[in-house]
Amino acid sequence: MTATRYVDTNGEVGTNVGSDTRCVIENQRATGEMMTRVKVTPVEERQDNDNADESDPFIDNNHRQIGSLSGESKNISTNKLERKKGQLDDDDDQMPPDGGVRAWMIMLGSFTINGILFSVINSYSLIFLKLSEILRDAGETEVSSKASLVGSLTIGTTFFLSPVAGILTDRIGIQMTTFIGGALAFGGMLLSSIFSTKVEILYLTYGVMYGLGASLAYTPSLVILGHYFKRYLGLVNGVVTAGSSVFTTIMPYLMGSLLKRFGLVGTLRGLAVLTSVVMMCAILFKPIPVPSKAALAAESGLNPESTFRSKMKTVVNTSIWKRKKYVVWASAIPLALFGYFVPYVHIANFVKRVFDNDANERLPIMCIGITSGIGRLVFGYIADLPRVNRILLQQISFISIGILTMLLPLTPPYYPILLVITLLMGLFDGCFISLLGPIAFDICGREGATQAIGFLLGMCSIPLTVGPPIAGLLFDHTGSYTIPFVLAGIPPIIGAAAMFLVRFVEESPQESLKSHPPEESINADACLNGIEKPVWKSNGAGGQRQEGGNELGHLRINGTTPASPQTNEDT
Repeated sequence: MTATRYVDTNGEVGTNVGSDTRCVIENQRATGEMMTRVKVTPVEERQDNDNADESDPFIDNNHRQIGSLSGESKNISTNKLERKKGQLDDDDDQMPPDGGVRAWMIMLGSFTINGILFSVINSYSLIFLKLSEILRDAGETEVSSKASLVGSLTIGTTFFLSPVAGILTDRIGIQMTTFIGGALAFGGMLLSSIFSTKVEILYLTYGVMYGLGASLAYTPSLVILGHYFKRYLGLVNGVVTAGSSVFTTIMPYLMGSLLKRFGLVGTLRGLAVLTSVVMMCAILFKPIPVPSKAALAAESGLNPESTFRSKMKTVVNTSIWKRKKYVVWASAIPLALFGYFVPYVHIANFVKRVFDNDANERLPIMCIGITSGIGRLVFGYIADLPRVNRILLQQISFISIGILTMLLPLTPPYYPILLVITLLMGLFDGCFISLLGPIAFDICGREGATQAIGFLLGMCSIPLTVGPPIAGLLFDHTGSYTIPFVLAGIPPIIGAAAMFLVRFVEESPQESLKSHPPEESINADACLNGIEKPVWKSNGAGGQRQEGGNELGHLRINGTTPASPQTNEDT
């Protein structure tokens, strides 16, 4: 026979005990807001003893233990169990310091890692020029296609392995994953300098190996920020991700000077030395220690298998694929990116072939890098304003990038017009990138946003890898960049059109509640549909009233928004 304990919203405890069962339970405050029902283990009949000695095996100074007189049942410390379970679910045991020398040094390290890795990737068009010359002198055919594949493999591998990098970070730690990533990127660049004339080997060293290292270093460089910042996390993330834009404005001149003075071999060795800085930055990445979940599970008596299962559910979150809005959005983004990386790879060769010798082939890349950083900050701020539709904002950015890409062949012989177009391309590039995280949160909620972004980046790796070689192949056969750039501008427009379907897809109420709490769902819908976000304020009577947005006039009690006003007694 069992005894049932009822805990009401006021924290009072009542018991329903059978004739053969008696439980000694200490009154305690309820930790939940809603009515709960808890089953407790039956015990044998026991004589009341108000003056029980403290050595009694059933009584502890801090709590009551419930067990069997025969010793067949374990003594369970309920308060201790709840405390340990809370530690398993709460990642805020050690609050981020939000400042201090080490925190700011970590921000600087993450900024440097992002800057080095992605400035090398974004400035590949200069390597492309030199590699094309070497392959052409060696008698290779389809030179542009082969040379562009090296750079596209780099960015494709970086994004494709983003989910793997996240899993590895959880397994071996932030510092070790970053260090391994830096070592792989350094080794890949150094080996590339040895086999600089063997394009097939460069696919492996410069493309896959450097891309793998970049992926393993990039992901933990963002994860570590959450260990040291909370209040300023948004600002710090913005500063860190802007590192790629800042370094991209410098890298073309550095890379161009190295190529002119030392050739391709010396340039690759110089980039290898620069990439080794990533390993030095990894030394700074010492996360704030938190209790081991495995140790807490063992100490509290929780089933280790259940903890392992919960970790596996965290590793692979299949629930996000049940959300129709995410499926549509995650399908439209890769579709739009087939032509996205084409200008990054081919614009230097385009400038060299169609403009005068005085035209600087490095300057367009710098323009994209400068305004991309500005766009991330500006559009990131705009996206947080009321009545702003984030999906629509991202659609505008894709349409703009597509049109501007198709206008590139029309710029000769007016070089300043080319610079204006690249400045605008960078601005909308920053808009597209800055909205990936917020839109993923709006659609999938706080719990699903991380893996939603990881899966999305993995899917984006395919078009980013395929686009530039196809453009290079078209150039090899036509001798002109008109067709490659025009075709590269079409996918972003098609992807933007496909994203209109997000507004017409309806989610089931169950899936909506899984991803968002009630007020979070309202705010997410506001961001996706462009309606005014409601503001909740206390009404002085234990509830909250909505102000702004649609005037529903409903009270929100215990985190819920009922169809009509309710009281705690109704709950």
